[in-house]
Amino acid sequence: MEHIALLILGIFIAIIGIVNIMGNISTIHSYNRRKVREEDVPKYGRAVGTGTLIIGVSLIAAFVTTFWSETAMSFIVIPALVIGLGFILYAQFKYNKGIF
Repeated sequence: MEHIALLILGIFIAIIGIVNIMGNISTIHSYNRRKVREEDVPKYGRAVGTGTLIIGVSLIAAFVTTFWSETAMSFIVIPALVIGLGFILYAQFKYNKGIF
């Protein structure tokens, strides 16, 4: 139970990802969504939300694996972080025309 913060953070991030996938992008910083056109908001929310959800689920999965092996955490979190950030950066460059 020493990794309970990992579970709480994973659930929180996964919920934010689901909210973004459903089209509510208000949880994303205003400067990161400033140039997104109104017709692209659902696609942008889906892409950013998918990346966020991947990261959140990986943290939850890492918490579950700590019961068997703590060394397996990095094999779950690091690849998921790279993939999740890839989705988020893709959305930023495609729909916001840059990171800021």
